[in-house]
Amino acid sequence: AIYRIDDRVALVLTNDFFAPIVDDPFDYGRIAAANALSDIYAVGGRPITALNIAAFPRELGPDVIAKILEGGQVKAEEAGILIIGGHTVDDKEPKYGLAVTGIVTPGEQITNANAQPGDVLILTKAIGSGVITTAGKAGTAPEESIQAAVDSMATLNKGAADAMIEVGVNAATDVTGFGLLGHLSQMMKASGTSAAMNWSQIPLLPGVLELAKAGSVSGGTARNMEALAGLVNREDGISDIEFMVLADAQTSGGMLISVPEERSASLVKSLVANETLHSVIIGKVFEGDPGIITIWK
Repeated sequence: AIYRIDDRVALVLTNDFFAPIVDDPFDYGRIAAANALSDIYAVGGRPITALNIAAFPRELGPDVIAKILEGGQVKAEEAGILIIGGHTVDDKEPKYGLAVTGIVTPGEQITNANAQPGDVLILTKAIGSGVITTAGKAGTAPEESIQAAVDSMATLNKGAADAMIEVGVNAATDVTGFGLLGHLSQMMKASGTSAAMNWSQIPLLPGVLELAKAGSVSGGTARNMEALAGLVNREDGISDIEFMVLADAQTSGGMLISVPEERSASLVKSLVANETLHSVIIGKVFEGDPGIITIWK
């Protein structure tokens, strides 16, 4: 939510929390905090404070709980914000996240509803974290894949936000539970546009295709695929597995940015300078049926 205080300041308010998706409690805390901060960055806001949201079983033990909170604190410090309080309840399943407050200048916030025909689409993180974490829970994911997914999910989207503000973009969204296709379709529907994506340009975390072929599909991803029925045109050569990966439910994914083509080179340059994990042009925005996505190779 964005709440205008006056002509100079608007508050950006968000919260996000979830159950563990990795085994290491410190990594879990880092990922949950980075994920919660992303909604502030997605609108071009600057986070300033956060409150912990936590549900822990008593038998989890203080050492494990401390590691989760430490992970969140490390990300808060990296973002330059203060965690100034919070609330904890007793629950059978651990849950952790943040309620974050940020600020933005009214009228200068970035929305997901202003993509324009002719814009190019740029992605700042590889996809496939849902496939990997699902396989990790089943004990079938290679360590290399798990570590790559953890590193990606724990990376703040601050650099992407800084680049978007510097260059000026038309629209953006962070890629999370609805997957790359779901969030792109939402952006196109809100903007009254359609889009096309080039499969061969989309960055994937290591081992994702192999794990997907082995059946590593989360419930969220399956629901995303159902919701995308009738919204996605697959050109020849796009397999069911590739479609599933594009619908994969992400945690703490990157920014999906719609930027005028004439500014795209400047944005890529700024993303590189701001050390984002990726700065890849993956598609383009077109006039057409709102929300419809075409995938091609």
